[in-house]
Parts: sequence; structure tokens; C-alpha cells
Amino acid sequence: MTSAVSEIHNAGAKALLSIGGWAGSYAFSDVANTSATRTNLVSNIITTIRANSLDGIDIDWEYPGRAGDTCNTVDEANDTPNFLLLLRELRTALDTEFSASQRKSITMAVRVQPFDVDGVPLTDVSEFAKLVDFANLMIYDINGAWMPQTGPNAPFDYENDKGTPLTFITAIDAWTNAGWPASQLNAGLAFYGRSTTATVDMTLDPANQYQNQSSTLPQGDIADVPAFDACANVTGITGTWQYKNLRGQGILTSPTTAAAPWIRRWDDITQTPWLYNPKTRQYITYDDPLSIKVKIDYAAAKGVGGAMVWALYMDYQNELLNTVHTWGQYPMAGAACTSEGTLTCKDMSATSPDYLVCLYGLWLPLSCNPNTVCLSNRNSI
Repeated sequence: MTSAVSEIHNAGAKALLSIGGWAGSYAFSDVANTSATRTNLVSNIITTIRANSLDGIDIDWEYPGRAGDTCNTVDEANDTPNFLLLLRELRTALDTEFSASQRKSITMAVRVQPFDVDGVPLTDVSEFAKLVDFANLMIYDINGAWMPQTGPNAPFDYENDKGTPLTFITAIDAWTNAGWPASQLNAGLAFYGRSTTATVDMTLDPANQYQNQSSTLPQGDIADVPAFDACANVTGITGTWQYKNLRGQGILTSPTTAAAPWIRRWDDITQTPWLYNPKTRQYITYDDPLSIKVKIDYAAAKGVGGAMVWALYMDYQNELLNTVHTWGQYPMAGAACTSEGTLTCKDMSATSPDYLVCLYGLWLPLSCNPNTVCLSNRNSI
């Protein structure tokens, strides 16, 4: 770990260690439950930070007050209050052990709704925000093979009665409405997609990405090898497709072009692309530069502090990361509009492929394909 931290520091970035995760949260409930176990965890964190010259710690408890992986212990009434105690004790210990000039950060990975108490999300998380530098919103894994129908992995918005009604928009609203400052949020972006198998021919209803599917996962990309799940005591594949392999394995010949027999579609409500193979009935939901652009410009306009991605190594030649780096460039963050769905060219001299769309009261930028231009206030070659 020390060499990795040195490399990160040499690049001018901070290095934090994340503890927990989907498969590593089974003991959080028990550890947070008593003063003695909390103290022991805090002590171990400080020792680890010192030994590796870390800049802080990331707590990825999936999830306080709610079942995550199948073998996690859960205390629906007390997990969240105990988590607050743990964070208070950790913040106090870090501030005691390290000088102000060496201040150590605490971050969290969080789900699309605030922590639960007795099965209900908190309506006030302001006390948590006082102790934590920022929270990384995991706004993905919203729909998948566990649902009866196909649907977007990371939707920007949702269509009533179709798929899970949790989205990029609702996640930011849920946390900020509960008292978490937008500037202390990082909006999560998925650099991967999920595949499932439809049980119907989706070309018969080509504009509809919500169609009946099998619960049996198809093989994903070349990185989707069988893995052992110690909690469920099963070995299996995930059906996931990293963006770099959608491009590298030739399913996408450009960020917005699919190779036959794959068909690429775009959903105007969820603002996400999806792929369908009529020969195998495989469906892939994923994010591309266009869908990422919609999300980051919305987040910038809402005053969100930044972005978090899962995961950098899944990108292809920085196609997605380069889009993230356009954060807030135009329109000006918060620029208002009133006519929903209105399109306007960014450059009225017809030399640029870029255009703006009025979406949710804000001007958000999009772009046509390379070698195209925007004409007459609409996307046109």
C-alpha cells in the first residue's frame, strides 16, 4: 500500500483507504454497537493511517439499518444512531492524534437514500455532515437481473410505474432535503453496465427499454469471470460490462455507434443509452459520454461538490473521464430555462456539433456525433 500512496501523492492527489464495501460490511453493525468495539476500530484506523501516510479514511458501510449482502448483521433500530457515535469518536480521535496542518479526512460511500432507522430513511442527516468531509453517492445498480423487467443501471430520471423510482435526481434531492450540504456530495457515475436476457423480442417495441427478462444472468465481458460469494456460498458471474470492454470487444465501434447485430437505443426520460442483440435477446444498460454529460452538468447546476466514479480502470481511452472533466463549463451552473425540451445550438454559425437542451429548468449541454454540426436550433448533420 505504501508504494501506491506514494504514487498518488506524487500525482498531487490525496490517498484514502476505503473499508467495508458490499462484501465487507458484514461486521459493521456489531462493531458500531458497543463503545469498546468502536474504540478498537478507531484505534486500528489511526494505526493504519500512520503506517501508510494516508490522508484519511472512507467508510463504506452497505448499509446502516438495512440489509446489504446476505450475511450482514443488521440492527434496524440502532445501526444508524451507532454509526453517528462511531463517526463522532473517529473525528475526535483523528483531530487529537493529528495536527490541523495534517488534518485527516473522513468520507463515506452512501446509497441513494439517507440511512435507515426502523426501515425509514432519516429526514435529518445534518449531524453526520458535521463530521464527514464528503459523501460519495452510489447512484447505480438501480435496476438489474433482480427486477422482473429490463431497465437502466444508472437512470438520470425515471418513468412512472417503470423500473425502480430511484435516480440521479432523486438521490441528490433525498440527501440535500435531509440537510446534507450539496457541496459535500460527490455524485456517483458508473463506468460499467449490466446485461440481462429479455424473454421477449424487444424490437417489437423498440422505444421501450422496460420489457420482461430472465433472472438468469448472461455472460458479461471478458472480465466477468466466475467469482465466489462467501456470504451466499455460491460461485457465479455478474453479467457486467465495463465500458472499456464494450468498446474494446467491438460492441461499440464509437461512443454512440453499435456494431451489428447490436442495436443502440437512447431513452429520453432516463437519459441513458441501451443495447439490444435480437439474435440472443441480450440487453445491456450502461453509461456513455452523452449520459455522463447530462448528469455532471445537472450536478454542477445543483451545486454538488464533485463526482465519484466506479471505476476509473473501466474507462476506454478516457472517453468517459474526459467528459467528467467538462464539469460546469457551460452553461453557467444554475442557468435557468423555462421551455422544457427546447433545443438550441451553442454556436449559431453552424460550426460546432454542440447544443443545449432545456431539462428540469436548466440549460444542459449535449453534443452531436463527430463530423456533425448543429443547425437551425436542433441536432442535425
